[in-house]
Amino acid sequence: MKHAIPALAKNFAVSTYKVLRPQTQTKSMNICTRPCDVFINHRGIDTKRTVAGLLYYHLSRLGLRPFLDSKNMKPGDNLYNKIDTAIHSCKIGVAVFSPRYCESKFCLHELALLMETRKRVIPIFCDVKPSELRVTNLVNGSCSALELQRYEAALQEAKFTVGLTFDCANGDWSEFLQTASDAVLENLIEVEGEKVLDEIDNNQIYLPNDSKKL
Repeated sequence: MKHAIPALAKNFAVSTYKVLRPQTQTKSMNICTRPCDVFINHRGIDTKRTVAGLLYYHLSRLGLRPFLDSKNMKPGDNLYNKIDTAIHSCKIGVAVFSPRYCESKFCLHELALLMETRKRVIPIFCDVKPSELRVTNLVNGSCSALELQRYEAALQEAKFTVGLTFDCANGDWSEFLQTASDAVLENLIEVEGEKVLDEIDNNQIYLPNDSKKL
């Protein structure tokens, strides 16, 4: 079967995605229990209420299953177990780099695990340049030599991966969300192929940046 692929943002309208409160609650529970499509690696203090949070909601409304720690974890969950399981089961990762990202051992651990499990990772550089990413003294003093090696290797790999850049103060938020969502969908299709196309048909998700049929 051929699949229509009109531009993502142009088809993101209330008339296309009819969301009722009971349905939204059911979908949220399914997202928590099913393997995630996209793991969002981020520094909560910088981007939980902005880039990471908005991207999570945007991808969820499109029918995908993103993982964001503040949305998918509940009291009593073991932090490392829950996150490590989500990373191992995800299809791709999104690494949201921000000015204080490298001050967090948790962020660096997640990034290292994404790279070590050979996940496709989309870097988003928010108010920070790739050249500015380095393990800080704050993390350096609390890690073993092996951990530091993992973190530095992961950052180095991220620096040489084509990603997106965004200026939170002056950037166009709607354009950014469209571009980031398109990048996620395109990478999911490259990684998963026909499986993602079937899910797109089932969930009425439209592929980005093309009006032709596959």
